[in-house]
Amino acid sequence: MTDEKQITESEEVQEDILVETEESPEELEEITEESDELHEEVNGELIDYLDSDLFNDIRQVHVSDLDTSEELVDQLDSNILQQYVDTISDIAGKKIIEGRVIGQNEKEIIMDIGFKSEGVIPRSEFTTKNMPAIGDIVEVYLERLEDENGQTILSKDKADWFRTWNNILDTFSSGGTVSGTISRRIKGGMIVEVDGIQAFLPGSQIDVHPIPDFDELLGKEMEFRIVKVNQLRKNIVISRKALLEDSLMEKRESLLKEIEVGSILDGRVKNVTDFGVFVDLGGFDGLLHITDLSWGRVKHPNEMVEVGEEITVKVIDIDLERQRISLGLKQLSPHPWEGIIEKYPVGSNIKGKVVSITNYGAFVEIEKGIEGLVHVSEMSWGRNIHHPTEVVQLNGEVEAQVLTINTDERKIALGFKQLEPDPWEDIVEKYPIGSRQKGIVRNLAQFGAFVELVEGVDGLIHVSDLSWTKVIRHPKEVVETGQELEVEVLEVSHENRRIALGLKQLEPDPWPDILDHFEIEKKVKGKIIRVLDKGVILQMEFNVEGIIPARTFPQNERKNVLSRFKEGTELECKVTEVSPEDKKVILSLENIPPEVEVDQSEEIVKDEANKDSSDESQQTENVTVDNSSIDEKEDADITKDKPKDSENEIEGDEDTEK
Repeated sequence: MTDEKQITESEEVQEDILVETEESPEELEEITEESDELHEEVNGELIDYLDSDLFNDIRQVHVSDLDTSEELVDQLDSNILQQYVDTISDIAGKKIIEGRVIGQNEKEIIMDIGFKSEGVIPRSEFTTKNMPAIGDIVEVYLERLEDENGQTILSKDKADWFRTWNNILDTFSSGGTVSGTISRRIKGGMIVEVDGIQAFLPGSQIDVHPIPDFDELLGKEMEFRIVKVNQLRKNIVISRKALLEDSLMEKRESLLKEIEVGSILDGRVKNVTDFGVFVDLGGFDGLLHITDLSWGRVKHPNEMVEVGEEITVKVIDIDLERQRISLGLKQLSPHPWEGIIEKYPVGSNIKGKVVSITNYGAFVEIEKGIEGLVHVSEMSWGRNIHHPTEVVQLNGEVEAQVLTINTDERKIALGFKQLEPDPWEDIVEKYPIGSRQKGIVRNLAQFGAFVELVEGVDGLIHVSDLSWTKVIRHPKEVVETGQELEVEVLEVSHENRRIALGLKQLEPDPWPDILDHFEIEKKVKGKIIRVLDKGVILQMEFNVEGIIPARTFPQNERKNVLSRFKEGTELECKVTEVSPEDKKVILSLENIPPEVEVDQSEEIVKDEANKDSSDESQQTENVTVDNSSIDEKEDADITKDKPKDSENEIEGDEDTEK
């Protein structure tokens, strides 16, 4: 330090010499004149202060001798050297230094910091209680060495701020905690005052539990952990949740060692989801599934509990590997199925609420945890229930009868219709076989018609019992829905709850007379009503249908022959067989009527003419066709479609037919 100072002083001397040499000649003359006057009389002698002999007693050091400055330092006394060093102030801006109060006025505090000029601090940075007195040593922050007025600018507030900031950095490095007061709420969290420095506390880091109202925390002092520091922006992020989780981890480990399945614990509802409730057990969260909330139906857990509520639960399962605890609330009360048979015996009537409706029935809640099913077949004795909503509504109060109880599968079968008398109880006495009854057609099916005799009692008229002589393909050919009919009871089954009815039985069986009338080999007449692949159907006397089987025609000409018959044409046939079971009279045809033959021939000729014209048009479109194949095809078509006088007719010459 001494060497550097000597070098600096020698440089200043050289600079002064250079400055002096740069002065003008007039100024040099004035200086010479003044120097002549600078004489002082000492002991009667005049002293010339400009005389170089005055420095004879002072050792002069040239710049070239500075390399040996270390030898000079060694020659100095250590005490003198230390006193000299202490007089030099190591002052630099933008740092915290100590200063002594040497004065104050209405606006400022004046301090000596060992610099050539005093420093000033605004009085507003001090409170009335901590206002310093003259001579007090105070730590201040040196903002500027000199301002435009030559004053040194100091700050007490910044000194306090940087001192706290450094302490925070040390705390962050060591992983310690800080104490702060929550001052205000901002977007995403809270602002916390930590020794005069504002820190950000995110909302997710306030607590391990959700906070419903952040405003309740304003003004509270808490301990926090510093989780992030931005040195450039001077930002601090703190967390209270991190401290709580550390303590909860210790409690969690001890809790897992202490609790066991079956333990009953007190906890607080931490969170509610669609599938269950998370309960804080004091250091560990357990899951209370929605199915373990109640023995009855629960649509959503918020029907049973709410966040923050204190509840008592039972431990039903512990998974140490995954660190999970399953809790139960309904397990604290006895199972409702205990003693169910004694409580609700079969045949007893119960009251309940419809809690669910499906396509096959309705579930009725008898009490919490006990539900019974009313199947659609048990809702009415007579009505054909397509969907339970025709009888009940959701959440409606109903009364039913217990039909069966299955304790193993925990199922109860209920019934609505059992509350009313069974109309089938004395069905045999009410509807004896052979009696005639009146009813209303309620429903039509492919196999028959359902007739309601009284409410709750339906009988079936099979299609085979609709007519003696007609073949009924669907009941709608004879009856219609809502039509009132008189029927005859054919069969009654109390066990199967079935009644067979008949419509044709209201009239005597005509088939004995039909058999007498349609003798074998007898010639009869009838009109064509249908032409089928299996034969020709004719309407005969006695409202009987006759059939000319297609098998009676030559096999290779059946299609050709059947195409010649038209509906409404009257034919004379011969009876070959009578079948009461099939309700048919089997006929045979000897000759096709001429008018049918002529009509069919004209249509075939027209068809062939149209076909020939289409073939000619195709040939004109430059399509190459084998002429021999065309001739063969025409021969075959004409042979196939040309009408014949009888089945034994011999085919004519091919050229003539062509």
